[in-house]
This record gives sequence, structure tokens and C-alpha cells, in this order.
Amino acid sequence: MLKIHPDRRHLTDETGRTVYLIGDTAWELFHCMSREEVLRYLDCRAEQKFNFIQCVVLAERGGLTEPNAYGRLPLLPGDDGIPDPARPDLGGGYSYFDHVEFAVSAAEARGLRMGILPTWGDKFNCLWGGGPEIFTPENAFTYGKWLAGRLKHHDNIVWILGGDRPMTEEKHFAVVDAMAAGLRAGDGGKFLMTYHPMGGQSSSAYAHGKDWLDFNMFQSGHGWPTTPSQDMAAHDRSLSPVKPTMDGEQRYEDHPVNFEPEKGYFDACDVRVTMWRNLFSGTAGNTYGHHAVWCVSRGSSRYFPNDWETALRRPAAESVRHFARFTEENDCAFFDPVRDAVLDNDPGANYVAAVLVRGENRSHLLSPCGLPERLNPAVFPDPIKAVRAFQPSDGAEIPVKIRGDGTYFFPHRPCGRGQDAVVTVEW
Repeated sequence: MLKIHPDRRHLTDETGRTVYLIGDTAWELFHCMSREEVLRYLDCRAEQKFNFIQCVVLAERGGLTEPNAYGRLPLLPGDDGIPDPARPDLGGGYSYFDHVEFAVSAAEARGLRMGILPTWGDKFNCLWGGGPEIFTPENAFTYGKWLAGRLKHHDNIVWILGGDRPMTEEKHFAVVDAMAAGLRAGDGGKFLMTYHPMGGQSSSAYAHGKDWLDFNMFQSGHGWPTTPSQDMAAHDRSLSPVKPTMDGEQRYEDHPVNFEPEKGYFDACDVRVTMWRNLFSGTAGNTYGHHAVWCVSRGSSRYFPNDWETALRRPAAESVRHFARFTEENDCAFFDPVRDAVLDNDPGANYVAAVLVRGENRSHLLSPCGLPERLNPAVFPDPIKAVRAFQPSDGAEIPVKIRGDGTYFFPHRPCGRGQDAVVTVEW
């Protein structure tokens, strides 16, 4: 069970231990994976130390019209022939929702939380995608209440509304508010709730003042150049009332840049730098994703250059275990993001700018390209006593030294893209 931390910026478990959400987007898991595939997927992500899996019940890619692995659809049609959210298809053996239950239970047995979207956003705002728009405020409440009531006996759920769509019309707000109210009625307020927006946006633009929004979620997305994720985090952290925020969809590993394969693909370095930037920007979580895994791609093409099972072991996914170890060893609730950590870089640089957080007697700094940087003495209350560093890619320690003027550097190590390092300074 997740709770809001007393500082209102982070999350905790029921014991009060700070929890940093390390997510993966397996959006189509309920819709496209068999039981055996669900178990293989969850076993892999648990072993890599992910702790939060984001999935959609009414999925984006044919989720209302294409049966799951067992030939089942989620909803029965209404009198108009359109799938009706108030009529879940529960007849016969092993329904669609039985499969949802199987996956949620399997995740719970492995210590994994599930971020569950009741529906993808095209089912209430078909700005793009297949839709159709099937929700009204009335059936959104009914569906939300029924779904939450069905799953409330679990302890590993976070509700995620939205689904990659903005709320731009009054009817969108009415549907989302009604679904949130239905979920609350169904689970008695047991589970936290957030909203997954479209790329480059945050839930705070639509719902920050809503009582049902327990924490914000932004999507730094798959574009380049784009708004740096640390700026999106800083914006959400500046708002009142204070609420935690997280990056719920960063640039995916092996995703075409700007959705155009001719521009190349985001690689492990792109993913790592965003992960660590988000952590050191005071977020409550970060969601990795792989372009073949989210959709359960079963082949490869120019647009999807991997199949989903091969993609599970891509380099950035394997590096998550080192990211998780750091969050376990360092309570991020004590982190204080510092915007002017270094004196010698361009603070407006999208890729190379260093990001630093300060604790009680130590600071941690992401050096995205391993460049020598002169630390700002105003950041540190006492003279620096020790400095050490490691590679986020594999967790290996790397030599680091600091000169008398406060410049840290990595002797005998090249600078540049792919040479990212995490530096710890103690005083």
C-alpha cells in the first residue's frame, strides 16, 4: 500500500519507508499477453528491480474490438452495438477481467505495484487513435465503481486516469471526474490516484486542484529537443497545494526520435540521463519504457526494431538495478534539488547540464557527459571531505578527483555522450 509522505513530495509504504517508484510501461499487458508471458515479463522486471508496472484495462490498440490471448473482450455491446462500459463481459470461463486479476495477483506476489489505467484516453477523447469514444459521466462512474470494487482486495494498485490525452472540453472533465468518483466509491479511497497526460504535459495542467489527484504525473515524452524533465519536475514542485510528482513516461529505449526512424532512436544513454535527472530533481518516481515492450511487439520492423521478449534485456533496462540500489541506499525524501550546483556549464543545455541534490551531509550529482565541472561553493555548508563516483550503466566505481578550486574531474576517462557518471560529495 502506498501513502503520501508527510513532506507531501514523496511516497511511502505503510511502514513509513520512502518508496521511489521505478516504473515500466507494459500498456498492453492485459490485452496482449498470455498467462505464461505475463509471468515471464513480471519475473524479468522484478529481477531487474522495477517496482511499478503501468497497464491499461481498455487498451489503446484494438482494446475494444480485438480479443485477448483467450479470445475474450472486456465489454458487451449496448443497444447501439457499441461496447458499453456499464456491461463488463463476465460470462463463460476465464473472462477478460479474470485475466486482469491473474496479472495483478502475479505482480503482487512478486512485490510489484500496478499502475492501472481503467481506459486509454481515446475512449473519452479521440483526439487521435482508434477510439471509439464510449464514455459518458454516468457510465464512467458505473465502470469505475465496478472495476475498483472488483480489485479492492489487492494492496498493490495505483489508479491512473487519462491515458495520453489532454482534457480540453467540459465533457472530458466531466467524464474523468466521474470515473475518479466511481473508483473512490468502489475501493473506499484505498488506492492513490494520478493522471497520465500527453507528451510534454503534466497532470497539473488539468487536475492539480482536484481532490482526487493524490500526486502529479508528467510525460517528458519522445521528442527532441523537448522541455527538460527537470524543468517539468520543478514546475510541479512549485505549485500549491504541495503534491508529489513523477515522470510517468520518459523517452523510451529504442524509440524513434520524434516518432521518425530516419532521425535515429533513443538509446540507453538517453534513458539513463533522464532517469537520474528525474531522481535528482525531487520527483517521487520515474517510468522507464521500451518501444517494443509497451505494445508487446511480436516482430521487428524499422519502427519497432525489437520483439518484446528480446527487448526486456536491453541495456537501459538492465541498468535499472543500479538505479534501484541507489534509491534503496539513499532516502530520496532527504534530497533537496539544487539548481545552481556548478559554475562552469550552461544551465540551459538540454543534455549536458549537471543536476545536483543535497542531503544532510552529502550531495549527489549527475554528470551527464562526464565533463569537469567547478562546484558552486555556496551549495556546500562545509569544506568538501570526500568525493566518489560510479557509472549508472553498470554500477562500477570510477576514479574521480577534485582540485583546489572545487573542480571535479575523472582522470584517464573520456568525456562525452555515454560517459555519464553519478558523483557523491561529502562534507
